[in-house]
Amino acid sequence: MDQTNYVSDWEFYFGNVNNMLGSIAVDLGLAKIAPVAEQPHVVWVSINMLDPRPDGLSSMQETVVLQQIEDDLEAALEEKHKAIYVGRSTSNGHRKVYFYLADTTAYEETIASVMQEYAGYTYDFGTKEDRGWNGYFTFLFPEPEQYQSIRNRKVVDSLEEHGDDLTKARDIHHWVFFKTAESREAYAASIEKEGFTVVARDYDKALGSYPYRLHIKHTDKVDWTSIDKTVLHLWRLAQKHNGDYDGWETAAKTN
Repeated sequence: MDQTNYVSDWEFYFGNVNNMLGSIAVDLGLAKIAPVAEQPHVVWVSINMLDPRPDGLSSMQETVVLQQIEDDLEAALEEKHKAIYVGRSTSNGHRKVYFYLADTTAYEETIASVMQEYAGYTYDFGTKEDRGWNGYFTFLFPEPEQYQSIRNRKVVDSLEEHGDDLTKARDIHHWVFFKTAESREAYAASIEKEGFTVVARDYDKALGSYPYRLHIKHTDKVDWTSIDKTVLHLWRLAQKHNGDYDGWETAAKTN
């Protein structure tokens, strides 16, 4: 795998897995280099949990064992089949882990050699060709709105790590990009009615399909609940105006 543009970026979120509550972990960093041509085969291993929670997710105690199984599968499949571990889903009493392999010759023997060390755990497995990494992009990767929430959480976590008092209101700056000036102005008129202030608007052809930029601000708290509600509102409104919400930033406020 070409490591030039790859930085691991594991994230976790809750979603719908076969119409049931699911917890998904995925390496978002792989999106910058996927699909990897040398690893065209997806392999999954579905592990039946011994003591799942009533909602079908894993208990704290069993999570430790499941993590060890994942680590051992990753190490063995990487060594023997040049595997890339891309993510997992947990739902309905099952932990399902996903890898992309260069070579699937005798891969089932590799899996069996790992699982024999975990007495009591039954499992299933399978493989198919997936040159476009559709399983990674369409199942494991979060939906656009979920991805925006993950980005929001990253900023909040960073602020908190720097000692920010998240309950202190301050100016939050947002950037939104549009295909046309008309869409931008319609968006601006809408959010100004809600108390947002337009800081700047400009045009930059280097921005490609969305050359009309809008910089706005609003006074808000940055605790998770508050900022996620505000940002998702702006994100959804941008979608309605054929725009692209790009993100937000603010100055840290400490005690």
